[in-house]
Amino acid sequence: MASNNPEVEKEFRFFRVYKGGRVELFRPTCEKIPASDDPVTGVRSKDVIISSEPPVSARIFLPRVTNPTQKFPLLFYIHGGGFSMMSAFSPHYHEFCSTVAAKAGVVVVSVEYGLFPSRPIPACYEDSWAALQWVAGHVNGNGSDQWLNQYADFSKVFIGGDSAGGNISHTLAFRVGSVGLPGVKVVGVLLVHPYFGGTEDDQMWLFMCPTNGGLKDPRLKPPPADLARLGCERLLIFVAENDHLNVVGKNYYNELKKSGWGGEAEIVENLGEEHCFHLHDSSNEKAVEVVDKFVAFIRQA
Repeated sequence: MASNNPEVEKEFRFFRVYKGGRVELFRPTCEKIPASDDPVTGVRSKDVIISSEPPVSARIFLPRVTNPTQKFPLLFYIHGGGFSMMSAFSPHYHEFCSTVAAKAGVVVVSVEYGLFPSRPIPACYEDSWAALQWVAGHVNGNGSDQWLNQYADFSKVFIGGDSAGGNISHTLAFRVGSVGLPGVKVVGVLLVHPYFGGTEDDQMWLFMCPTNGGLKDPRLKPPPADLARLGCERLLIFVAENDHLNVVGKNYYNELKKSGWGGEAEIVENLGEEHCFHLHDSSNEKAVEVVDKFVAFIRQA
């Protein structure tokens, strides 16, 4: 049990660590809103429990259904928050996923994964992989969720996330390419201002992951062999000009292009913008451009 020693031992972007091991998050709480139906767009949402031990859940968004035999592409979405905060149930992520579901005509499964410090890394990676496997368990129409059984088109699956969620999305695409996901075709991956190694935040990630492999850990700095095995056909990456992660996003794109991966990659730079700006003011013209580009990528399926 961590002591109450007031002396600070380490301080990172999102938290400080006191001698004795106690961790203080700078943003410890996150507002959460219930699932709901949107009468304007027709998007419905609900929450599902994927696992009780470890605790993993998700919010599913279903676009307006006009035909009972209708099938929609599926987006598996992983929220950001520095591996230590935010939630799939927060207003920002609820609005974003609901908007994408409406505009793209896509079922969205937004995963709620374990966060540091209560569940250190690699919980976020393992929970997200377990949730993706749970989604894939509906491919034959006999899974536990009726929306996925009835409406999801598993030949048109996308994986996406922002910031830490972008990093997790990469690891999922690598696992799909390495071990497969039976019955599921991952068409594309979307990384919005993703986190990778190469900034002052590296030490924070290493601290959050006690079992880390150092600065060359493949989750922190994906090697060419991992990039070459991404299990998707297309990849879209966004970087923001004024984001401290701008350079690592560009590095990822350049390394991917050189890796021998056989897919099609595109990079979009949000000029004059900060990290994940699109989540904080969705009416902003440039935020709308991000969402529209995100949606267009999915609609190409």
